[in-house]
Amino acid sequence: MQNLVVIIDDEEDLVDLLEYNLKKAGYETLGFLNTSKIEQLLNEENVDLLIVDRNLCGVEGSEFVKSIREKGYNTPVIFLSAKTTKAQRLEGFEAGGDDYITKPFDLDDLLARVNAVLKRAKKEAKVYKFKDITINLTTSKVFCGEEMVDLTKLETNLLLEFIKNKNIVLSRDYLLSAIWNDENTNSKTVNIAIKRLREKIDPNKNKEYIKSIRGEGYMLC
Repeated sequence: MQNLVVIIDDEEDLVDLLEYNLKKAGYETLGFLNTSKIEQLLNEENVDLLIVDRNLCGVEGSEFVKSIREKGYNTPVIFLSAKTTKAQRLEGFEAGGDDYITKPFDLDDLLARVNAVLKRAKKEAKVYKFKDITINLTTSKVFCGEEMVDLTKLETNLLLEFIKNKNIVLSRDYLLSAIWNDENTNSKTVNIAIKRLREKIDPNKNKEYIKSIRGEGYMLC
């Protein structure tokens, strides 16, 4: 599966250039000229990396990254900016950046850093988030908003599998293989486990995180 790299820069020609070269290097890409749709995108897609300019219309790039970090989004960020002083670079790291590349830049250097940040992130992934649900694997805690949810290990693994595959229909057979790994377990076990999970993460039944897809399975959306 290709890594999805999202580029946010107000220079359209630069966005096109980066998309072209990242695709050549084997990445899936999406380009944006501002941050207005990025938070929604992070909720809907498995974004592996953000490349963010700091001189953006609407909100300064480091302020945007700081705001999503405070909301619990841990998607890796590389700043690509014409702000080049030591103090400005430190601002980027303090806001939550994982790397900082100054303009003008060497394309091969950028591609190498993209690869390095993605490799590091893969090793360090400990927190998974979907909308207001957060799973912290280090502490084994699950939160819905500010409230901690008491899930069993199996329920946590089930929820994690859905978050890793959000907006994808997962069949009962797939879930049996991925979560239970037991040929003797039947599909009713999946139904019961999902019913209990729904009751815990959505006790008021007004968010419908996990939808039943008739004849196919379940989807987190």
